[in-house]
Amino acid sequence: MAYVDGFLIPIKKKNLPAYRKMAIKASKIWKEYGALEYCECLGDDLNIPPTLSLLKSAKCKPDETVVFSWIVYKSKKHRDSVNKKIMTDPRIAAMMDPKDPPFDCKRMGYGGFKPMVSF
Repeated sequence: MAYVDGFLIPIKKKNLPAYRKMAIKASKIWKEYGALEYCECLGDDLNIPPTLSLLKSAKCKPDETVVFSWIVYKSKKHRDSVNKKIMTDPRIAAMMDPKDPPFDCKRMGYGGFKPMVSF
């Protein structure tokens, strides 16, 4: 059964071009190490009553939006193996240490998920 890492990232709208550039590079590295799927989605229709807005969930400021992302792996063990390699890859380290990062990692929501329903 597949395993999915999910992310909800609040990000300043002005930083979206830099984030997109970073995400394209990161997606290639994750796929190189074996991720089955890598997807980054920009928030679009985020205020749908009566649900809780993802903007509010992520505590976004007026100049921010959210990116919803996921990475699919063969299994949790596979995810752990891929992420171990990712965390030691100098290309990823260089992306995570810019002088002006496109988002605040401390505000990013992250978790691993076991699929319940998948088609």
